[in-house]
This record gives sequence, C-alpha cells and structure tokens, in this order.
Amino acid sequence: MNRIHFMLKLFLKEPLWFKVLILSTLLISTIYSSSFFSNHVFYQSISKLAAAIFFFTYGYKFRRNLKTSILLFTLSVVCIVLSISRYIN
Repeated sequence: MNRIHFMLKLFLKEPLWFKVLILSTLLISTIYSSSFFSNHVFYQSISKLAAAIFFFTYGYKFRRNLKTSILLFTLSVVCIVLSISRYIN
C-alpha cells in the first residue's frame, strides 16, 4: 500500500502535460482494447500505439534506472510491432 501511495504522490508532482499525456494514453488504450472494438483492426492498432506511447514516456522518465528504462522501451517496441503487424499480413 505504501508503494501505491508513493507512486501516486510522485505522479501528482509531475507537470500538467505529463499527467494529460499519461492519462489520455491510458484511457485510449483501455477503451479501444475493449470487446466493443474487438472487430475493428484500426481501433486495436490505435490501442497498441497508445500503449507504446505510455511505455515510452515512462521509460524516458525512468531513464536513470537502466533496467527499468530498457524494459519499458522494449515494451514500447513490442507494442509498435504488434500494431503494425496487423497491416503487414
């Protein structure tokens, strides 16, 4: 519980543009990955791109911690590859 409280306090100290970017990408990713949009490839792709932006933003924020930033950058690349792979096939 203390870790969640710490992360919330850390998030509230961030600038407004960061809060808007993180919340909007998280919301877009959650909404467009729902079952309502499961038949639409375009919305699924937008969902994965929003997740990639989310992971990349936090990877850049945690760039001083090498292991965490590499993990988040890798997740961002995986999301981009998954988003593009629907159109390549």
